Amino acid sequence: MNEGNTDVLFAEERQAAIAKMVQELGKVRVPDLVAFFKMSPATIRGDLRDLEAKGLIKRTHGGAIPGDAPPVGFEPDNTDKTAKALPLKQAIAKRAAGLVEDGDIILLDAGITTKAMCEYLQEKQNLTVLVNDIEIASMLEHFDNVSVVLIGGLLRRGFHCTVGPFAVKLLSELNVDKTFLGTNAFSVRKGCTTPDMNQAEVKRTMIRIATQVVLLCDSAKIGKNSFVQFADPGEIDLVITDSRISAQHLREMTEAGLEVMVEHVG
Repeated sequence: MNEGNTDVLFAEERQAAIAKMVQELGKVRVPDLVAFFKMSPATIRGDLRDLEAKGLIKRTHGGAIPGDAPPVGFEPDNTDKTAKALPLKQAIAKRAAGLVEDGDIILLDAGITTKAMCEYLQEKQNLTVLVNDIEIASMLEHFDNVSVVLIGGLLRRGFHCTVGPFAVKLLSELNVDKTFLGTNAFSVRKGCTTPDMNQAEVKRTMIRIATQVVLLCDSAKIGKNSFVQFADPGEIDLVITDSRISAQHLREMTEAGLEVMVEHVG
């Protein structure tokens, strides 16, 4: 293990670094992590508990080994995502588009499901659509009924979207009627989570500026946790998912006070 960095990292950054070390080294020990990060043993053990709860590592006596989950920070790019669960995403997208009213100012989060909403927006009138996804902006450019506001920022390679402080600043100065939000994972305990810290901050801002927040989440993502939380369940006004959701997950969500709209998929 390399000599430690004396700079104090935020908890999220430190845990990301720990998870990466576990994946690369195959095994780490608490004393080594204490020395490397200049943190107390109690803090490091807390980090390991959090990472184990997310499925990123497995704790051992005095240390940790890799878990079954992919390495922290892993996320399939949009090419891989498009091929997975596309019928589910299209069904969810169609239902979500039905919530859009003429004259609305809406925000579409980056992602495959929000991109699929575009074809169903052509029949609406006088829409203003904010996007940080270059592909979505390109699609909407051809719709005469839509004014497109493209949010600038740092390009996230492989995902065709903008993130970073400039994107957050631009978004924070605006207000929208509805935000249609994607997520990598959702659970009643942890809320909405994503592997990328920059993406998480953009999503938090998208939530803050909206009158209504609609989460588009296919059933495969429910009951899962990723690395960074960007929304508590209570910040979501409506969840749209598909009929493959388990009865247990649906019950947990409704008992937690979430409004859930289930779109039937054959």
